[in-house]
Amino acid sequence: MIDTQKSTLNSFRTAATSGEFLITAEVAPPKGSDVTHMIEMAATLKGRVHAVNITDGSRAVMRMSSLVASVILLQNGIEPICQMACRDRNRIALQADLIGASALGIHNILALTGDPVKVGDNPEAKAVFDLESVKLLQVIQKLNHGFDCNEQPFTDGATDLFPGAAVDPQCGSLSGLQRRFERKIEAGAQFFQSQLITDFERLEKFMDTIAAGCNKPILAGIFLLKSAKNAEFINRCVPGVNIPQHIIDRLAQAKDPLEEGMKIAAEQVQLARQLCQGVHMMAVKREDLIAPILDMAGVGAVR
Repeated sequence: MIDTQKSTLNSFRTAATSGEFLITAEVAPPKGSDVTHMIEMAATLKGRVHAVNITDGSRAVMRMSSLVASVILLQNGIEPICQMACRDRNRIALQADLIGASALGIHNILALTGDPVKVGDNPEAKAVFDLESVKLLQVIQKLNHGFDCNEQPFTDGATDLFPGAAVDPQCGSLSGLQRRFERKIEAGAQFFQSQLITDFERLEKFMDTIAAGCNKPILAGIFLLKSAKNAEFINRCVPGVNIPQHIIDRLAQAKDPLEEGMKIAAEQVQLARQLCQGVHMMAVKREDLIAPILDMAGVGAVR
């Protein structure tokens, strides 16, 4: 049974629409049924972030359902942002999950297309991609107005979802980036979380030339790099990411690479504060270090 008091958590939407500097963080669901570590890591973020993203098959690696994991966080008093990818479900299943999320008090949704199956741990799986992220955002708009994707009215109430989308300010094609961004705005995206940012000049250009005047918060992705080896692995295995050599060299030359990675992340948070409306923190399996990174960056508790 969902605790109705906890299910009304909605500080992220309030902060996003009031112009606060937003802080979110990412936690992966378990690869198995034991949620102890996920809850422990998410608990370290209480009072430091507005909401916690739960990934949905990130890098096409099979893990616990993002919707189920989001409900578990909500039961523990932590507001989730439930990521929902189009790769594994058709429009019937996606709509069913979105309606269920709203009924369970999961209001924040990050609409994603999804990483290609071939990069994951089940490369023989059949990808669905009945929809992609823009069409999923359009579906969420309809659900919030009490209609399904075929414009048929609901008989049992509309959803109450606060949809967001991903953005990659470091994309090589500015014109392509602008078209995609504008389509997501038109489709109803209320906030944007970015891929991990390493080129802050490109982020500034994106904010000045594409995102200016959109009145939707942009959260820069800040990733904790634990070592030079970790950075090189991400360059090889995470689509669309390019960590520059000078950062890899800095990690390789550090006496304590993890501490150096924290310093780099804190410096990047400070850069992002000057350019956009928030940060999205990623520290795979070391989410307990996010609060110390925010302290190093001079970012205090959230309201």
